Amino acid sequence: MNIIGVLNRDGGTFRTTDMEAFATTATEVFAAAGHSFEPRIVAGDELLEALRAAAAEAEVLLAGGGDGTISAAASIAYERGIPLAVLPAGTMNLFARSLGIPLNLEAALAALAGGDVQAVDIATANGRPFVHQFSVGLHPKLVKLRESLPYKNRIGKMLASTRAAISAVVRPPNFTAELTTKRGIERRRTAGISISNNPFDEGHLPLADTLDRGLLGIYVMKPLTPRSALGLGWGLLRGKFKSLPQIVDREAREVVIRFPRKKHDALAVIDGELIKLDRQVDLKIHPGALKVLVPASSEADAAPDKALATA
Repeated sequence: MNIIGVLNRDGGTFRTTDMEAFATTATEVFAAAGHSFEPRIVAGDELLEALRAAAAEAEVLLAGGGDGTISAAASIAYERGIPLAVLPAGTMNLFARSLGIPLNLEAALAALAGGDVQAVDIATANGRPFVHQFSVGLHPKLVKLRESLPYKNRIGKMLASTRAAISAVVRPPNFTAELTTKRGIERRRTAGISISNNPFDEGHLPLADTLDRGLLGIYVMKPLTPRSALGLGWGLLRGKFKSLPQIVDREAREVVIRFPRKKHDALAVIDGELIKLDRQVDLKIHPGALKVLVPASSEADAAPDKALATA
């Protein structure tokens, strides 16, 4: 296969990596497996243009970086109809975990070089693709607070996220949303809503263990009091999510969310990126619409537990 790899040198682990040496290693690993590999090392502000150019030339688009880089690459690969290879170099690497890709970069290279192409699901929010989740309410507030805090590395980002989470739940949002599915219309007061590409499985991280069920996960957070917020935080630390009393759990192929009293500056998060929130958001799952390169079955079976692995 002709693989072009776009490596975001400003993303996650790559900030402290000798990128030229890593690119040489990657080229050798793929060559040993019979593939041609062309690495393209780019800055963050060059990423989208580089991904589009690579996708127009490659049989397989490889993207290396954090969750934002991977989400952008997945969108472009989905639109071009070519396979995506995910090289996890971020803090959480949620999509990579769902695909069973090793989080060690050299191990990931070997797994991808010997991997297979599979079809997995991808979701859209008002036509914009996402591979992990779309969120409103508490999550955007947390991300906005975290981005206002200084951090220089992965550990700093995790500490900033913890501080932001504490600040967010002290004064949680409380708003009205209308959710329309085949079951009808539900009107709820909520502190936050998350829609995931495939339902999340229980574990210490909110992610789907498989991405081929053809369903959206719908998670509506009940309005929070200080006591219920404490219970929510404790439950999340224990790896509980779907079973928490603060969360209403649904599944559907499509859902429309309307915000009758949306503030003009309201935000949403899509795969970790803050975006402007529309008054109505149409979310759909697209079964098997994204082709990805994944470890061969024996390698995936030997991969560490996704819930316990560290970035």
